[in-house]
Amino acid sequence: MTTLFNHIIDSNSIKEKDLRILFKINKAEHENILKDKFGDLWISNPAVFHLLQNSSGIEDARSGLFDFLNAREQYLLNEDEKLHPLEKVVIRDSIAVFKNIISTGNEKETGNSVLQILFDMAKGKKTLEDVSEGFILELVHLFRAVSGLSRIYTQDGDIGKEPEFISRRGHDAAVFRSDLLDREEKSIETFLLKYPHGLQPEVIKDRETHKKRLLDYFNATETDWQSYRWQIKHVIRKADVLKQIIDLTEDEEKSIRIANQNRIPFGITPYYVSLMDNNSSRKRDHSVRAQVIPPLHYSRTVAANKEKRSDLFDFMGEHDTSPVPLVTRRYPQIAIIKPFNTCAQICVYCQRNWEINQVLDPHASAKANSLETALKWFEDHPAIQDVLITGGDPLIMGDEKLDYILGRIARMDHVRRIRIGTRTPVVLPQRFTDTLVDIIAGYHEFGKREVAIVTHFEHVWEITPAAVKAIEKIRKKGMGVYNQAVFTFENSCRFELVALRRLLRLAGVDPYYTFNAKGKDETRDYRVPIARLIQERKEEARLIPGLDRTDEAVFNVPRLGKNHLRAGQDHQIITILPDGRRVYEFLPWEKNIMLVPTYNHADVSIFDYLKMLQRRGENIDDYRTIWYYY
Repeated sequence: MTTLFNHIIDSNSIKEKDLRILFKINKAEHENILKDKFGDLWISNPAVFHLLQNSSGIEDARSGLFDFLNAREQYLLNEDEKLHPLEKVVIRDSIAVFKNIISTGNEKETGNSVLQILFDMAKGKKTLEDVSEGFILELVHLFRAVSGLSRIYTQDGDIGKEPEFISRRGHDAAVFRSDLLDREEKSIETFLLKYPHGLQPEVIKDRETHKKRLLDYFNATETDWQSYRWQIKHVIRKADVLKQIIDLTEDEEKSIRIANQNRIPFGITPYYVSLMDNNSSRKRDHSVRAQVIPPLHYSRTVAANKEKRSDLFDFMGEHDTSPVPLVTRRYPQIAIIKPFNTCAQICVYCQRNWEINQVLDPHASAKANSLETALKWFEDHPAIQDVLITGGDPLIMGDEKLDYILGRIARMDHVRRIRIGTRTPVVLPQRFTDTLVDIIAGYHEFGKREVAIVTHFEHVWEITPAAVKAIEKIRKKGMGVYNQAVFTFENSCRFELVALRRLLRLAGVDPYYTFNAKGKDETRDYRVPIARLIQERKEEARLIPGLDRTDEAVFNVPRLGKNHLRAGQDHQIITILPDGRRVYEFLPWEKNIMLVPTYNHADVSIFDYLKMLQRRGENIDDYRTIWYYY
């Protein structure tokens, strides 16, 4: 087993005395279990091990395990007064997961039997090579949780105690609680200091140097730089150009060349390149580079399937939710219109990459007849009260075209909100000229119709004085600006998204959604376990003021729409694959309203994710509770 595996096993491991008390095993039995090749697993719950060993067959084992889990649950609910209520919650949740993954229904649904694997392991029919470390670790933590020995609330290996202020009253209690909160805040700030941002004086100074290097390369002036038309005209599309401006790693250059050779959309505005450090270490600019420089796996996968990309890469099933061209509808009162099918630059993990032919495609503007058909559809559907104009990026269109579309939609009396989905505040803040802002604000009428900007900051490294200036122009016209972040590996470290939310609020942007990265194979390098996003919401975001954390964590179910990850009743684990990936069943928003199919999703292995974090230099112990978020 690897060093990391052993470290995770050893961290918060169950003390021998606790095992003997709970499972009534003696020292000899304890040692015999540990001698088994899967001893690290069995020692987490010897009762399960003995039950599997002594079962005559798989169905006998299933029946015995259900009896064991039911008895454990009954005892927990009716008799056990020793455990803290918070510990009991962990046990109840883990029992529900255990029952799910050994049920015959979920075995048929997923084509995978966790119970068969465990049975064969207990009977000596499996070797260490037959199961992954990720699978074993999932079961270790599940067994510990069922035992009531998750150690979430441990202190130096002993059961944690309630904080001292709980036992006090009045001013004395308040002082103790305040001191505790001061220590908590100090811990938070220690994490936040790890993430430099684009409003810090030293970073601003560095970027002025980067900008000068770009201006020299293009033989341009400061006036040119402030022109969005100049920025668009000089979008960097080729590896040969980019490598002359910043250092590229061998893989970065190779991936861009594959994209260039296979007409995979690639491009970066000069402004956004100026946010990148000249060196390729990715120590500070990892999130920015990852946004637009595709990993090798992505370029190779898309290149190999470019002829069928429209079907293969349409993860959200937009083909099945488009009543007329340019329109997408998944909800009763909301629909999307996509009048412009390209952007100033391409986000690698964008859910609509399959629709875009190239950056700033000259043919990206919807044909007049298609646009009119789409607008007529909105006129004929008074149920639609909220229209999202997106694409592509609609703010790359000319002012006149945008004004026309906004005017047509604004004349529909049933529309009470128009949202513009755009990443221009992040990648092209120069686009927010006084003329553009006046056009958009002209359709915002208090008490009648709201116009809002929905943008997409991913990291504090993207928040710059230029971006803040663009947002300020919008906010001064009385319009709201909202952020939809995608939770990727590049912003998933402890408190990394908290740093973003906090700075967004100061910049005038309201956190709106945090999307779980799409479960697409080509973007596997960006994906994060769902458990990590839930952990982030419940352990990190909850520690900051409510206005800073007002976004929702969601999983976008293909064809159907958003599933709110904070709502545990809307998703469940139904199996754990041999490679350590959890499979979730997601219930659609239509639950309790109409019969709609559920959706099964194979997640990222938690162990594989932790290995990636360790390679980045993270302290894995900071993430130790991730296993208990289901």
